[in-house]
Amino acid sequence: MLFHHAQGLTEGVQAFADELRAAGHTVQTPDLYEGRTFPSLNSGVAFAQEVGFGEIIGRGQRAADGFDGTLIGISLGALPTQALAHQARQVVLISGAIPLEEFGGSWPDGVPLQLHLPDPDDDIEIARDLAATIPGAELFEYPGADHLFLDRSLAGYDEDAAALVTRRVLDFLAG
Repeated sequence: MLFHHAQGLTEGVQAFADELRAAGHTVQTPDLYEGRTFPSLNSGVAFAQEVGFGEIIGRGQRAADGFDGTLIGISLGALPTQALAHQARQVVLISGAIPLEEFGGSWPDGVPLQLHLPDPDDDIEIARDLAATIPGAELFEYPGADHLFLDRSLAGYDEDAAALVTRRVLDFLAG
């Protein structure tokens, strides 16, 4: 299950899901914004604040009811992803990370974590802390990449970094 970033379920998020599907994975892409997308990160975050981060997490929880596979969250999608980590087989966070204290202070035993963060980024220190705290967590940093570098439908898309993320996520899923 792949949770989108603050600009919504964009063509770029769907393209990333399609790449995972092409490699043989079943990928669900719940739309936490109920069909809305936003032209900028700020306008998408403003919408999420208006709806409420608790509601965004709740929408993710409802979408994942009974789900026990891999959870992937991109930026804002880290909220429902980390909230649901206890029921996941494994977790991938891309361009986003939330302090463990927000979700009970600990990571579920036996749930592998892979993180992909641009550097610099507002969440890089949180990601480094998660990687240092959670046994076996993998952190990959992408120097100079834009926050939403994975999304090919946005101006900050970085083809090389996105290809590296895709390869690393596919390796993680295969492992």
